[in-house]
Amino acid sequence: MKNYISEVIVQLSSNEASFRMERLYVNKLNVTLVQILKHEWPARWRSFIPDLVAAAKTSETICENCMVILKLLSEEVFDFSRGEMTQQKIKELKQSLNSEFQLIHELCLYVLSASQRTELIRATLSTLHAFLSWIPLGYIFESPLLETLLKFFPMPSYRNLTLQCLTEVAALNFGDFYNIQYVKMYNFFMVQLQAILPLTTNIPEAYANGSSEEQAFIQNLALFFTSFYKSHIQVLESTQENITALLMGLEYLINICYVDDTEVFKVCLDYWNSLVLELFEARHNLDNPAVAVNMMGLQVMPLLHGMVDGLGSQILQRRQLYATPMSKLRMLMICRMAKPEEVLIVEDENGNIVRETMKDNDVLVQYKIMRETLIYLSHLDHEDTEKQMLKKLSKQLSGEDWNWNNLNTLCWAIGSISGSMMEEQENRFLVMVIRDLLNLCEITKGKDNKAVIASNIMYVVGQYPRFLRAHWKFLKTVVNKLFEFMHETHPGVQDMACDTFLKIVQKCKRKFVIVQVGESEPFVSELLAGLPTTVADLEPHQIHTFYESVGHMIQAESDPQKRDEYLQRLMDLPNQKWAEIIGQARQSVDFLKDQDVIRTVLNIMQTNTSVASALGTYFLSQISLIFLDMLNVYRMYSELISSSIAEGGPYASKTSYVKLLRSVKRETLKLIETFLDKAEDQTQIGKQFVPPMMDPVLGDYARNLPDARESEVLSLFATIINKYKAAMIEDVPRIFEAVFQCTLEMITKNFEDYPEHRLKFFSLLRAIATHCFPALIRLSSEQLKLVMDSIIWAFRHTERNIAETGLNLLVEMLKNFQASEFCNQFYRSYFLTIEQEIFAVLTDTFHKPGFKLHVLVLQHLFCLVESGALTEPLWDAATISYSYPNNAMFVREYTIKLLGTSFPNMTASEVTQFVNGLFESRNDLSAFKNHIRDFLVQSKEFSAQDNKDLYAEEAAAQRERERQRMLSIPGLIAPNEIQDEMLDS
Repeated sequence: MKNYISEVIVQLSSNEASFRMERLYVNKLNVTLVQILKHEWPARWRSFIPDLVAAAKTSETICENCMVILKLLSEEVFDFSRGEMTQQKIKELKQSLNSEFQLIHELCLYVLSASQRTELIRATLSTLHAFLSWIPLGYIFESPLLETLLKFFPMPSYRNLTLQCLTEVAALNFGDFYNIQYVKMYNFFMVQLQAILPLTTNIPEAYANGSSEEQAFIQNLALFFTSFYKSHIQVLESTQENITALLMGLEYLINICYVDDTEVFKVCLDYWNSLVLELFEARHNLDNPAVAVNMMGLQVMPLLHGMVDGLGSQILQRRQLYATPMSKLRMLMICRMAKPEEVLIVEDENGNIVRETMKDNDVLVQYKIMRETLIYLSHLDHEDTEKQMLKKLSKQLSGEDWNWNNLNTLCWAIGSISGSMMEEQENRFLVMVIRDLLNLCEITKGKDNKAVIASNIMYVVGQYPRFLRAHWKFLKTVVNKLFEFMHETHPGVQDMACDTFLKIVQKCKRKFVIVQVGESEPFVSELLAGLPTTVADLEPHQIHTFYESVGHMIQAESDPQKRDEYLQRLMDLPNQKWAEIIGQARQSVDFLKDQDVIRTVLNIMQTNTSVASALGTYFLSQISLIFLDMLNVYRMYSELISSSIAEGGPYASKTSYVKLLRSVKRETLKLIETFLDKAEDQTQIGKQFVPPMMDPVLGDYARNLPDARESEVLSLFATIINKYKAAMIEDVPRIFEAVFQCTLEMITKNFEDYPEHRLKFFSLLRAIATHCFPALIRLSSEQLKLVMDSIIWAFRHTERNIAETGLNLLVEMLKNFQASEFCNQFYRSYFLTIEQEIFAVLTDTFHKPGFKLHVLVLQHLFCLVESGALTEPLWDAATISYSYPNNAMFVREYTIKLLGTSFPNMTASEVTQFVNGLFESRNDLSAFKNHIRDFLVQSKEFSAQDNKDLYAEEAAAQRERERQRMLSIPGLIAPNEIQDEMLDS
């Protein structure tokens, strides 16, 4: 092997022409060498590096290729091999390379100081870039390397490669030891940068007109500044000279942020977010200095006050230092604010204002980061934030700064800081903002212009429910403006008006049902009087949103008589149409078969569902009015579907006519489920509505062909059982008989057919197991086996929701059977099967999201056998001659054999140690879970995979801690996302 490498190098060094052969061949040779070296390491390494360096010194052409080989070697070993090699091997390779790096280092410095060949210098810089992130720091800071790199920075041919090298150095962070060198490097760099790119340069314009190399320079410059500041910004805060250079660099970075390049902006935004968070947290700790001092570990009381004073002084000085850059950063965030999810109206590539058809997830992520950044900036200086926003808005009114993009980003920024100001300041600010926007809407001409302004008014007002609740006149003005927008047929305006109306009503509903000062009646009454006119131009889905909004208003009315009166007035239009259809159907049932009539019935059902979702129990009077007729229509449409499929075969279910009929059936089921789910737990409601549904709904499901069965039947009865619990025990056998066997036949043929039935079927089974367990005990052994087989089938499923539902159902079954008189009988039949199946999904690497529940099931099983609750042996005496002293010993041995087969790469002692650990840790869920997780992660099957799902619980706990932190900072979680029980107080 050694001879082969040496021969190649000798060949290259002795005959320069060999390098000039076909470039493709040379590249392949380079890659082959690197691959051989990587796998024959480190024995070949010590001879290879000296040979390579010696060859490089014979010719500049050969030297260039040697640099390419070295770069490939670094990338192959430390960038591309993370999934192929263990961390230990990577560490060994790195140490081996470090020991030989002096030769490489000397070669690079020699080339950079002596060569005039452009290609060779570029190859050398490129090679250095590949090595800089991991070589010993002495080679960087205790040698002429930095000075050499900075010498090449002004030269256009080498500028970008040099900047990439400097960025790698800037990103290194190993304490304060090399602070002096970093400061020196930064200051020298800034002097050179001003000569290359004066601070007065219009960077966005230069970028737009620049070559690809010049654009790459701006991109690399952003990376350099953000990398340096992330690790070393505080060392630049020490002297006035350093501060001047720091502020200049921040000015460059802010100017770069205006470049029209999303990737450049993302790099900068990520840094700005971290900086303002750091500044905000320092100020936040200053407001509670004892906490800040405790965080530093300084809890000695005599020192406390002195430390607090010193800390406070430093924080105030730092805040003052960054005041000007932060003010400019606020303007940047305002000018470049990304579009929020609620905004539906956008400008297309042709400059037309249209309704958004698809959400851009990248934009939503960017908005989230920008919103968070601007909220921190607002907390750092509320007055400056308000001043800049109002000044920019006044320029919109005067026409000085008017265009769609400027108004959009400004209003998105205004909406994004909702909740961050004190209420009094927010009120003053919003009064001016809303008045100016309404005035702008009045004075601006053009349909597209008005659509953009309308979109922004709706977005802003929707973000400030606290302000609207405190200012009735503004709230009423805003809502009436929304009603105006509901007649505007420009794409997206009506949708956004209805969505904003719903959002506002949900947060301010009480305000609409009380008589306000200067009013003669509640707003809801006034609204209901003009309802036909208000909804006249809306599409059906918009009407449903509108009706849901009014339902929320009515729900806030505490007087039952008024509430029923408002509901009757709200439902007057759909009820009139319903009565007309039912009257016609009584004369001729064929009337219901007309497609336009079917669509009208569907629309009426959807309107009812929208109102029911808002009113809950208070919807009782309305659903009672239509319930029995609704079931008759359901039965008739079901018969039509069945006859169509029977006559037309499977393809009949795909026809538009059958699909429409099924939509009515589904919406009927959804309406009933919504009402029963939202209604308070009143037994009489269950008694009134459940019995009449048994045959029209359950019987219909059993009688129908598979393609005509609605999965909503399963979710409806799951909701009913979850709601009325043990009161449904007597009905379970009938439910079971109607849905169990026929649904299983539909869903167990494969993992793909009838996806909606799968999850809902297991949700129904779980509801029965949880609330009506005595009904399951009454099943025959054959029926119970079907249940258990279906549960096992469920948690084997690769669809996460189905597997999780199956596991939750299994946990319920295990607990309930343990507490029952049939404990021994059940576990004798199913203990070993369950253990085997759970270990199968636990270890197959496909079911990692179920890890938490797998652990719960196994913990239950191991605790059970050790508790002595099982008084009969789990082993079959007919097939096992040996009698175990107890079930625990049997299960221990059984588990060792089971896992020994599953993990053939593990020794018997390793498996035995793992199983013993399971029994020892069984009473401590955390220890039990960690023991299993460690075993899996160390196994060959899991070691090379992404195992984040095994840590899902910890990740969820971290997300909850982060949410609690965000809740403690006003505005960081939008008011619309906060569940506030006292919204209308």
